[in-house]
Order: sequence, then structure tokens, then C-alpha cells
Amino acid sequence: MVNRIIYNLGTNYKTILHFNALFNVTSQKALTFGKTSLGGRNNRGVSTVKGRGGGHKRKYRILDFHRRDGVPARVFSIEYDPNRNAKIALLYREDGFKKYILSPRIFKVGMKVNEGSKALFDVGNAMPLGVIPLGSIVHNIELTLGKGGQIARASGTFAQILAKESNFVTIRLPSAEVRLIDKRCYATLGQVGNVDYVNMKLGKAGRSRWLGKKSKVRGVVKNPVDHPHGGGEGRSPIGLVKPLTPWGKPALGRKTRKAMKASGKYILRRRSS
Repeated sequence: MVNRIIYNLGTNYKTILHFNALFNVTSQKALTFGKTSLGGRNNRGVSTVKGRGGGHKRKYRILDFHRRDGVPARVFSIEYDPNRNAKIALLYREDGFKKYILSPRIFKVGMKVNEGSKALFDVGNAMPLGVIPLGSIVHNIELTLGKGGQIARASGTFAQILAKESNFVTIRLPSAEVRLIDKRCYATLGQVGNVDYVNMKLGKAGRSRWLGKKSKVRGVVKNPVDHPHGGGEGRSPIGLVKPLTPWGKPALGRKTRKAMKASGKYILRRRSS
């Protein structure tokens, strides 16, 4: 008897991440809540963000982006988070409480984690930028003092500390932008884990739909009332000097940052794109 091998052409080039290092555990009920899927719609039910909708139901994990408690903890498990491309780590603190944080690259179960200006310079420890040595790589960086980490939270991202002067620290961000940040702002040592996420290929349109992503319609195939590129007979070009967004604004490369933004004075070198 000949075994027939049936190939699925839709997933010939699919690549997936292995979950060997993750723990197959249920998320902590006290640290999760149900997430309502909006499908890209506003309070009137009108679609304001294209390409969103559907997808699997999710529970949101409450992560600690502030890391200011100062209570030592131990890594209990490394888990999957459906709301981000990075993995998360469950910490058991010495005072009996639990919390989730972003999992750095070399995190392992049983490692000790601490916070504060007197913490050791180990991966996963959080401390003020002014204390961290020059040349160190950090993630989950505060941009506004006390607001919690906002920068370098995606999988595989990190920033590097370049210099220190008076009350500010010079940091190179993942976008290659160089800017000043208050030395009292907190950051976590190390690089965010799950670095191979960038190499993952979904393989078929259905996997995108599971993630809540819908296909988008090109502007040139729409009607003139729906898009500036629309209209014409047959396969016609856009008929414009340069491409426009659906709302008539210039597309492809125009700067969108506010020119006179107050925080612009802290940017020493703009990002490349």
C-alpha cells in the first residue's frame, strides 16, 4: 500500500514558533479580564480603522509596566499572551502577590528579579536610567516619569544607553532615533524575548483572520466617492501626481509628527523613516 502525501498549498511556506519553553497553564484569574472586540469601530458603530474585525476571543493580561514596588520576586512561569507578540512572565513576589511582566530574552523559571536603584545589574531587573551603566541595553522604558514603560516593548526590541549628562540620559531607540530621557525614569535590563517572531510567516489568509486582521481593498478599485484613487475605466492609474490616503492627505513618506511638539526639543537625531 502506497502512502499518499497530501500537500496543503496554502501552508507550504508557513513557519511557526515552538512553544517548548512555555508553560501550558491557565492565566491568573485575578490578573486578567475579558477584552471586548471593537472590530475597528467607534462609539457609533462606524468603522474608523480599516482591516480589523473578527478573530479569536481574548483575555487581557494585566502587566506591570511600572516596576516600582521594590519587592523581590521569582519567575514562576513563562506564558503566551494573545495581546502582544512578546511572551510574558509570571512572578511570585516575596510578599505573596503575583504579577505579570514582559519576559526578557534569557529569562528562565526560578530566576530572581528585583526592582529599584539598589538592584543588581541582572537581566530582568528594573531601575532608574541614571543608575544603569553606559552601553547597556534596556527595554520597557518610561518616557514620562511615573507613567510606566512605553518604549521597546515589542518582541526582540531594545534600546541602548549612550551617554549621561545632568538630569538626562541619551538613549538610542529601536527606530534609531536618539533622544534625551529623564534619568529618574525606569527601564528594565535586557532585550525583550521571542526574537524569532519577525521570521514567522502565517502561510495563509485564514491565520490572519484568526488574529483579527481582515484583507484590505486597494484604492484604485474603489469608486471615486470612496477613495481619491478610485474611478476610471478598466485598469486605470490613480490619475494623480502622488498617492493620497482615503482622506486626501499625501501618502508614502510624509512626516506626521507635529512640528512644534513640546517634546521635540529632547530628540537629538530623528528616526531614519
